[in-house]
Amino acid sequence: MKQVFQSLRTGQTTVMEVPCPAVTRGHVLIRSRCSLLSSGTERMLLDFGRAGWIDKARQQPDKVRQTLEKIKTDGIGPTLDAVFNKLDQPLALGNCNVGVVLEERDAPGFSTGDRVASNGKHAEVVSVPKNLCARIPDSVSDEEAAFTVIAAIALQGIRLVAPTLGESVVVTGLGLIGLLTVQLLRANGCRVLGSDLDPVRLELGRQFGADVIDLSAGESPIEAAHAWSRGRGVDAVLITASTTSSEPVHQAAQMCRKRGRIVLVGVTGLELSRADFYEKELSFQVSCSYGPGRYDAHYETKGQDYPIAFVRWTEQRNFEAVLDMMADKRLNVRPLISRRFSLDQAPAAYELLGSNSPSLGILLDYQEPHEGIVAPASTVRLTAERIDTARDLSTAVSFIGAGDYSNGVLIPAFKAAGGRLRAVASLNGATGAHAARKFGFSEVTTDVERVLGDDGANIVAIATRHDSHARLVCQALAAGKHVFVEKPLALTLAELIEVELAYRSATKAPLLMVGFNRRFSPQIRRVKALLEKRQEPKAFVMTVNAGRIAPDHWTQDSEVGGGRIIGEACHFTDLLRFLAGAPITSHDTAVMRSGPIADCTMMQLAFADGSIGTIHYLTNGHRSYPKERLEVFCGGGILRLDNFRKLVGYGWSGFGRMNLWRQDKGQRACVKAFLDAVRTGGPSPIAFEELLEVSRTTIAMAHASQP
Repeated sequence: MKQVFQSLRTGQTTVMEVPCPAVTRGHVLIRSRCSLLSSGTERMLLDFGRAGWIDKARQQPDKVRQTLEKIKTDGIGPTLDAVFNKLDQPLALGNCNVGVVLEERDAPGFSTGDRVASNGKHAEVVSVPKNLCARIPDSVSDEEAAFTVIAAIALQGIRLVAPTLGESVVVTGLGLIGLLTVQLLRANGCRVLGSDLDPVRLELGRQFGADVIDLSAGESPIEAAHAWSRGRGVDAVLITASTTSSEPVHQAAQMCRKRGRIVLVGVTGLELSRADFYEKELSFQVSCSYGPGRYDAHYETKGQDYPIAFVRWTEQRNFEAVLDMMADKRLNVRPLISRRFSLDQAPAAYELLGSNSPSLGILLDYQEPHEGIVAPASTVRLTAERIDTARDLSTAVSFIGAGDYSNGVLIPAFKAAGGRLRAVASLNGATGAHAARKFGFSEVTTDVERVLGDDGANIVAIATRHDSHARLVCQALAAGKHVFVEKPLALTLAELIEVELAYRSATKAPLLMVGFNRRFSPQIRRVKALLEKRQEPKAFVMTVNAGRIAPDHWTQDSEVGGGRIIGEACHFTDLLRFLAGAPITSHDTAVMRSGPIADCTMMQLAFADGSIGTIHYLTNGHRSYPKERLEVFCGGGILRLDNFRKLVGYGWSGFGRMNLWRQDKGQRACVKAFLDAVRTGGPSPIAFEELLEVSRTTIAMAHASQP
């Protein structure tokens, strides 16, 4: 199928061939009929992509600070790799989609054949969470329904203003959202005054029942609003303009009566004057997109609706309200349609959007399938790619998962180690298509079963979210594949038992490898070699300055990411187990509880040879300090490793230091060791019993940290 993407590096818009997305639980699979370009969000993305490096940096000062801090700790090489990898990934565009339901999974209220509006992308088929879809009334056309999401943004701003019948409200900026706001305010019984520079938009504002201020004629918006409000000041101002200036907020404050309300729906500068707000006791609020539920993973992704008795208007219910108003002809969007383009003409549509030519609603039309409502293929064969027969065919690998870590680290590591890249699978198809074209996979798919059953690859690499690792490992082992899985191996002891049973019952004795890469780094290998020369027990102090992650990030979800101990600290359990060279005999956990997420943890390990280790996994430090520091005390000597760049020995005969130009955490060496074992038929680089031991210990320590 075809989908529209933008390059964040250049701003170029392209239409790419990608697999049809898979429908997952709580989602609706939709065949698109038309979609609307967002003159706000998508114009901003277009401008950002076209900007030079300096302008990009100016637009994202927080990201610049993070980049500079990463350079200090990780070095310039890995930092630039991460930045360029992020900018290299094409961005899927669109958030105003109309189409027909092809399939739904655990999405009550939707059936095959329903027409729905959603925040889906510009693509022939989209998979959208059920709470971000709404059924379209029969009397509303596809083109009208394409304005649902944009109108919901306007409606949410109005809900925050909470207008009452007869109030006077100013709308600053009569673009697409501004003109929709005018109509919705008029439907609320409000007097409306709109301001803009564009005479066409001003005339539309008049047609929709607003009085207008022509800023291009030099009219003073403050004086005009004062006269229009009969000298009292307006009750409220909705700012729907997009500008870097703070002047619209200042003008809004001057227009308002005492205790007036200002709501920012668009984008402006926010250099507020205390005097503007203090003397009148004004309220100022920023509206968040379509309404309650936005950016809440429980609502949007997991489908947990808010009780209507407590949250009357959610994103979905705002969609429904907009569609009802269209059906009743109280919201007229047809005059807002400026141009129509076919999907193949999307680059031309974005050229218009990014130009100075006046436009409002720009629609993309999708060709109906020839044989009823059907989904495109879930697999795209990249026939232009050639298989290099000179490579070792015993290391043909398919990937499940094509996120940042896959694209930035794992896939390049497999390619560098001589793996033949067979197929790559991802749920939405877009990330997989990017990886396939960038690295030279033979095909891209959203059908995981196809990958698992493909005889053309004998290795499956799994780099999905943590909750799917154990299940996919079991399926791959049952299919007779060698498996490389990103950490963790499992989230629960029950899952770990299932993996063990699958491994021991596999008929072809496949290799199972977990991506515990740190034990393969050159500096850790040197530490291991130095320790093997001494017979005394070792004492390890591993300090991880992990930094905070938002509580709603998927890694913090115990059901999806497993939390940070299982999801991340397992690396360091494995590292100390490797350096000790002896089984873990006991463990203990201490947790600092200062909030809902207890991720400041100290974990103690004891080993069969008498060695001991402590892992300080902390999130309350500063980024300028090394992210990972290992200290080893043994036989009168000390070894200290900072961020896998600087290794220093104290009192260590024959060794002083081993510093690297760039950070090396052993990812490529880890993958190479695995592929070498596959080629030669040798044992796994990490023994299976050791993988189980580390996984059991980490899961147990994570459970011990729970309240």
